[in-house]
Amino acid sequence: MAKSRDLCRRIDRSDGFATLTLDLFSGSPNPNPCSYSRSAKRVRVSCASPAASAAEENRSNPFDSLSEEILFLILDRLESDPLDKKSFSLVCRSFYAAESRHRRALTPLRSGLLPAALARYPSVSRLDLSLCPSVTDSALASVGGALRSSLRSIDLSRSRGFSYAGIEIVAVNCAALVEINLSNATDLSDAAAAAIGRVRNLEKLWLARCKMVTDMGIGCIAVGCQKLRLLCLKWCLGISDLGVGLVAVKCKQLRSLDLSFVPITEKCLPAVLQLPHLEDLALVGCLSIDDEGLMSVKQESKSLQVLDMSNCQHVNHAGFSSLLSKTPGLHEISLAYYCKVTHSLASSLQKLYNLQSIKLDGCEVTTSGLKTMANSCRSLGELSLSKCSGVTDEGLSFFVTKHKGLVKLDVTCCRNITDLSLASITSSCTSLTNLSMESCILVSREGFRLIGQRCHLLEELDLTDNDLDDAGLRAISGCRNLSVLKIGICLKISDEGLIHVAKGCPNLQELDLYRSVGITDIGVMAIARGCPLLQIINLSYCTEVTDYSLRSLSKCSNLNTLEIRGCQVSSSGLAAVAAGCRKLTKLDIKKCYFVDDAGMLLLARFSQNLRQVELEPSEVWKQQSQEMHV
Repeated sequence: MAKSRDLCRRIDRSDGFATLTLDLFSGSPNPNPCSYSRSAKRVRVSCASPAASAAEENRSNPFDSLSEEILFLILDRLESDPLDKKSFSLVCRSFYAAESRHRRALTPLRSGLLPAALARYPSVSRLDLSLCPSVTDSALASVGGALRSSLRSIDLSRSRGFSYAGIEIVAVNCAALVEINLSNATDLSDAAAAAIGRVRNLEKLWLARCKMVTDMGIGCIAVGCQKLRLLCLKWCLGISDLGVGLVAVKCKQLRSLDLSFVPITEKCLPAVLQLPHLEDLALVGCLSIDDEGLMSVKQESKSLQVLDMSNCQHVNHAGFSSLLSKTPGLHEISLAYYCKVTHSLASSLQKLYNLQSIKLDGCEVTTSGLKTMANSCRSLGELSLSKCSGVTDEGLSFFVTKHKGLVKLDVTCCRNITDLSLASITSSCTSLTNLSMESCILVSREGFRLIGQRCHLLEELDLTDNDLDDAGLRAISGCRNLSVLKIGICLKISDEGLIHVAKGCPNLQELDLYRSVGITDIGVMAIARGCPLLQIINLSYCTEVTDYSLRSLSKCSNLNTLEIRGCQVSSSGLAAVAAGCRKLTKLDIKKCYFVDDAGMLLLARFSQNLRQVELEPSEVWKQQSQEMHV
């Protein structure tokens, strides 16, 4: 504890905690406006009555002359940092009242805080309770009573403890409600679905993993919520063709429908495809749909733009081709972990003149299939071949020469491609903004240099687990727009290459150096100085990283995610990060054996936005765990 107090004193004396005074309305100049005074607090005792004191305060407070419109404009500029709004509200009573009326979104950490928070913020329209592990019916009753006319969106996707009664109170009282997220509410049944059916203006509803909801419950929703535009029924195992068909008949405004892993067959598809405004349809893992069923569907859907049929194991190219002939307006197709991509399957894409994106992750792709796809598609902007077997230099090179307008390309774990493919990619697709090449083990370090030399518009680049060296990083540093760089498990890079990145990529926001053991404090300090917008950094198992790196990263005020598992850091470095990075929400300090209670206490004091901490279990905890199992 003494060590903790000593660290606190050292932090409080640092320049980063100097108090800035802005005397906006003072008539006399302040000789030292940015000074930090340590004089003791003085208590002024007055014999005047409280009413007289309040009147005197109102007369002498220049901020009261500002209109609410001006105050709201100021608050609009403070949306990015909640601490700024808190400081604003503490200026005076009028600022406090204006901040109360201005806030529209609320994300409490505990449901016990709801009554006070709702009284403080009566105009909230978006209420996110997903961080509250337990939300009772009484808490929802307080929501229904306090936000009757203002509430438009409520998120209960990770909460427990409420029943249909609480949902019903909110549904009845909050007439303006248009969005409800009840994902993962595995205990909710048809009674809760019936309560949701009373929200007549509902437009978006998420019921993922609500496994006890059946056709009867979804029928109540379909009849009562006919303004629905988005409906997610993913993993709703109690729903069948009957319930989906009723939704399709009643909810004619649907734009997005997710039926992933729902036990439906092709019987409900005709009604679904007849929805006049349907744009996004997900049928991931619908194992009861097969070729014969898809070929029996006669209805067309000219409005459908996005189709996801990943992991539909009983559908082959015959059924898929038949469905594509009924959906000529498709823009995006996802067939991840699908059947073999052959010439026949690729030929079915010829009539999709608006197709822009194809995702074939985990499929077996033949060279003939890739060539046919290149000739069949006209204006592709995105191609994902992540973990696809069968991708060769011949097929990939042919494809990119035909589609020079590609902006996103993912060839993660395509282990058969070499420098020939990369040369074709970089020479043909110079407009690439996203390139993922994790674990392309046959591409040499010379090949990776072509990326920086030719693709100057890159914004996201993933070269994890490759033969990348400092010369490659030097070339990549020419990509001035780079915001995401993942170079974990690149054992040949060092501080020299990282210094080039720091100098050339000032817009970098995410950097992954996982297990890149050649990186030391020198490289991390260069990144901290050269990349002021940094938000996410992963230094896990970079064993040469110490407290010097953490002190430099403490200057990155936008940092929200820090992973330093297995690094040689201590409580002193952690304290610097806690004090400087007030937006930190995620922290991984597993296997950081020099971090003790003093560091954790300072973390609790300064990191008010922290949501997730990964810790190494202590010996005491391990012993108690073993005793419990015994």
